[in-house]
Amino acid sequence: MGVTFKGNKSFLPSKTCVVCKKEMPWRKSWAKNWESVKYCSDACRKKAPKTQA
Repeated sequence: MGVTFKGNKSFLPSKTCVVCKKEMPWRKSWAKNWESVKYCSDACRKKAPKTQA
């Protein structure tokens, strides 16, 4: 991120939750695995359809 964060979330990248379709802004706790983040919360993760292997 070239621009420093000044409290304005419009500078942060965001994604859409695959379950509820809400926009979720980048979080510092997701920094290491941002590419693999799919759900905005544990509740959405539990509602996600289970894939059969």
